[in-house]
Formats: sequence, C-alpha cells, structure tokens
Amino acid sequence: MYFEELSVGMTKTLKKAVLDKEDMLDFAYKYDVPLHTDEEYCKNTRFGKLIAPGVMSFMCVWAKYLEEDYFGEELIAGASTKIEWFKPTFAEDELTGVVTITKMVERNPYNGLVELTIDITNAAGELVMRDITEAVVKRKPS
Repeated sequence: MYFEELSVGMTKTLKKAVLDKEDMLDFAYKYDVPLHTDEEYCKNTRFGKLIAPGVMSFMCVWAKYLEEDYFGEELIAGASTKIEWFKPTFAEDELTGVVTITKMVERNPYNGLVELTIDITNAAGELVMRDITEAVVKRKPS
C-alpha cells in the first residue's frame, strides 16, 4: 500500500501467537537470564514460574505482523521500534496484536513515515506489551 492509501486510525487484528515453551527456553539460554531459564529459581520470584523473555514474546507477535505484509512492495524500510512491557508472559500464553496507524508524516516526494502502534494482549485480554514502530513507505509516483 502506498503512503497515500493509508490513514491514521486504520486497524488490523493479527492472528494469535502462542509462546512455545521449548522455543522460549532455546531463546532464553542463548540471550537471557535465570528468570527465563531456571524453573527452580523462578519458584521464589513474585512470578512463581518461568516468564518468557520479553523480546522473544514480542517477536512471536511480530512474525504474525510480517505474515500480513501490511505495506506490501511499498515498504522501503523500518526506521525505529520501541517496546514497552507491562505484564509478564509465560509459556503457552496466547498473544494477540492489534496494529493501528497512529501517525503519518510526509517526508519528501518519494516516501513518508508511518507510525504503527501494536497493542499486545494475553488470552485474558490484559495489555502485556506495546510496540511503536516507524516504517518508511513509498509515495505514489506523480
């Protein structure tokens, strides 16, 4: 979709992402700390069990976003992303992302900047994280 075909407020609900425990542990052993790898350690934390690494949880939802091919061939590049975590996620959680265009800026005759907010909830409907991503999108040729 070209920049001019988009508008602030456009929304898309993504397919559910399930946090597979084995994938979670594989990721955590490579990149994270005992809170994400050691079940005995976690029993004595306020969570009481392993929590999923936040970045890994986000990437599971991000993969569903990429499947949607939101911009198609008009996507030039990503510009930035910011993830905020509000609640922990756990193995086998089902996460749903809702993507909303929250800002658009014309940059030049060739492209514009589109800000997407992805609100991610668990199966209980609780907001567990929010991502704000900026994408550079082609403008229609004149």
